Amino acid sequence: MKVLFRCSKLLFYLCLAMPFRELSADQPVLTQSPIIVPQKKPIQIEANRITGYYKREIEATGDAVLIHGDQVLTADRMKYYQQTEDAELEGNIRLERPKDTLQGTQLELNLQTDEGYLKEPRYKMKKGGGRGAAEILHFEGKDQYRLKETEYTTCPGRKRDWSIRASELEIDSKKEVGTAKHARVIFKDIPILYSPWVDFSYSGKRKSGLLAPVAGYNVRTGFDVGLPVYLNLAPNIDATLTPRIMTERGFMLSNEMRYIGNNNINGHLLLDILPHDIHTNQTRWGVLYTHTQSLARGWQGFINYNQVSDDRYFRDLTPNLAQTSLTNLSQQGGAAYVGRMGTDGIVSFTGFAQRFQTIQDPNALFVSPYERLPHFALNMAKYNVGKLDFELNSSWTNFYHPTLVDGNRTVLHPTVSAPLRNEYGYITPKFGLHYTHYNLAAPVDDKGENVNRTVPIASLDSGVAFDRNISLGGRDFVQTLEPRLFYVYAPYRNQSFLPNFDSAVNDFSFAQMLTENRFSGGDRINDANRVSLALTSRFVEKETGIEHLRLAIGQQFNFIDPKVNLMLPQVSSGRSDFIAAISGRLTKDISTDSNIQMDESKLWIEKVRSGISYHPEPGKVLNFGYRFTRDVLEQVDTSFQWPLYGNWHGVTRVNYSLNDDKILAGLAGLEYNACCWALRLVMQRLTTATQTTTTAVFVQLELKGLMNIGNNPLQALQQSIPGYTSIH
Repeated sequence: MKVLFRCSKLLFYLCLAMPFRELSADQPVLTQSPIIVPQKKPIQIEANRITGYYKREIEATGDAVLIHGDQVLTADRMKYYQQTEDAELEGNIRLERPKDTLQGTQLELNLQTDEGYLKEPRYKMKKGGGRGAAEILHFEGKDQYRLKETEYTTCPGRKRDWSIRASELEIDSKKEVGTAKHARVIFKDIPILYSPWVDFSYSGKRKSGLLAPVAGYNVRTGFDVGLPVYLNLAPNIDATLTPRIMTERGFMLSNEMRYIGNNNINGHLLLDILPHDIHTNQTRWGVLYTHTQSLARGWQGFINYNQVSDDRYFRDLTPNLAQTSLTNLSQQGGAAYVGRMGTDGIVSFTGFAQRFQTIQDPNALFVSPYERLPHFALNMAKYNVGKLDFELNSSWTNFYHPTLVDGNRTVLHPTVSAPLRNEYGYITPKFGLHYTHYNLAAPVDDKGENVNRTVPIASLDSGVAFDRNISLGGRDFVQTLEPRLFYVYAPYRNQSFLPNFDSAVNDFSFAQMLTENRFSGGDRINDANRVSLALTSRFVEKETGIEHLRLAIGQQFNFIDPKVNLMLPQVSSGRSDFIAAISGRLTKDISTDSNIQMDESKLWIEKVRSGISYHPEPGKVLNFGYRFTRDVLEQVDTSFQWPLYGNWHGVTRVNYSLNDDKILAGLAGLEYNACCWALRLVMQRLTTATQTTTTAVFVQLELKGLMNIGNNPLQALQQSIPGYTSIH
């Protein structure tokens, strides 16, 4: 017997418990009346008109809505069969689910098994923005469905700039993966790729499978085509295998593996092998491996191993032109410890072995660095011991070199300081003793194999901070004025008979002028009787605490002419160099990082490092840089990324040597950005050795949400153009 339900949502359960009487057709029907059917998952039905058979079926017409768990179905008309949990819907069908939205003209779906079909479906993924249409959609269980004769794209609205057209597309909403059969990639109505089978992650999740082909051109490799295979080996391990064909070199297999794990384990391996180089008739290979791992409380182990088959490997074979400038490849492994000594103390230990592979330029040979086999360093600090701070820096290193004098070196450098501080300033007197012992394989001079050096070092560091509130451009700032005085005294010790394992002259800068030793490493300790004066002013936004601008000037005065030098002849006058710097934002859109160093004894400029950038918004940046070092280099570096017309952007970088009258590095290209795809065409030229240059061409088509086809220029653009922004 067919009945009309007229029970409210609240009273429906009572209605099920009492006998029903048939309602006449002319009796009013309650509109928008919800019906709740008790099930494992409750089902709620709403419509303008609801009729049905008790415990058998319910028919809803007019703005019908069925809610089942996290699914909401709407249609012009629907039937629900209570015993089988089948639902039949017709007209303006919409199925709203957490991960997607489906629309169609006719739907049959079992709410228990999630099996059924949808005719003339239109679908949209909520992650990744993928959407499409098909002839029919088959539901095949929870989070699974299959589409026949379908089209898929991420382009918005009605645009179809690119799409995948497939005879069949399976969607796994749980894994967020699509698998297409007999798939064609269509770009601007032109088929550009075909595959009998392809799967992809429409949400960007990692998954195993073929990646898009990589193609490019380099004058040393010729046309270079690779087909990457991505392997998602575990949630914390993945790998990419890329067979490459280079027209000028032959077949190469490139491998990359990454892993992370418990105990802060991180690793990255790059391994390339070219079994037979057509040009050199040799097997060529390269490996770069890094690994870090927590061993125990406070302890960490590390490995950094890099090696290539020959000196020209990077210049001939790497697609990353930045690697062509590498000169010393580190091969290092060891362990480090950091712990506390009570409440106001710290101790650190490092032990490692390190050697290098030196990449030589035959036209500009240089001496490779010493190997450290091994090196141990122990540093300790204890603060607030009777208002004194104690520190100890110590190390023992065995240095090896195949052609130079080698041996081991012991360094002990204890210091004691008495910091005095208050709210507006500080003064810190400090005294230390730098002791060095050498045990050499052969004497450097007539001093023998065992030599010692002891240098007492005294310093005084002091500073004061003033501040005031100011208003600039309608914003409130705190301006500081921070004068600083630093004095250091170290007596002269003849060190010409000592080897030089790892020392070099530090560049003169604000950081260096406020240190005790102008040499790095442990083989040279400067003789000093000098004072450094510095004045810094910072502009800090009051509301955010962000430092917007910093101005600084400094002057170093030597009361003696320093005698300890590395490269002779080298003369230092009593009145040393003057330095000035400005960094931060000059305006909202203009920033700079510039400094200048002057030799006042000769009234000339020694060094200039200047850079200025105009960056009004993402995708718009202009950079200008100038570098000058007297008798060494003079270079101009300009770069930009800027809109040209419509969706076209131009990118350019030129690094020009004024001394050599030639371009050291150049890059030029175009970018086109559309709603769901982007095209990049870039040419880069680099000087990789004294008489060697290399040119690379990058062409990449990015189908957003699907794949990148071609050779990716983004790394080259980010390295060449400060402030470069990938356009989306």
